[in-house]
Amino acid sequence: MKRNAKAIWQGSIKEGNGHLTTDSTVLDQTPYSFNSRFAEGKGTNPEELLAAAHAGCFTMKLSLDLTTAGYQVDQLETSSTITLNDGKITQSVLKLQAKVPGLTEEEFQKIAKNAEETCPVSQAFSFEIVLEAELI
Repeated sequence: MKRNAKAIWQGSIKEGNGHLTTDSTVLDQTPYSFNSRFAEGKGTNPEELLAAAHAGCFTMKLSLDLTTAGYQVDQLETSSTITLNDGKITQSVLKLQAKVPGLTEEEFQKIAKNAEETCPVSQAFSFEIVLEAELI
């Protein structure tokens, strides 16, 4: 399986801007710029896209692992916060809230940690990953 995205940029780093398009068109000439990355400008940025990819991948992998273990998932809600320090991505913090009937806290933490370590996006990252998992 291969997935594609295209970035087009015009101009200098601070005054220029660009847009991103994916084959699925979920991103369809979605704007990004210096301000959307380093300030509060409109548009997306690479770190936001990494956060979405990490939250989505981890949550799907956890759903698979819980289902395989025989549990019925009511809801999994995950956020990812990507940290950019001095021009380097240094961390992704995954915050998970899960509603899974009949699951013990110990088993939940074990399955969640395994999903964090084995989801394809986690495996692609070389920076620190922190998992904060709450069973509600």
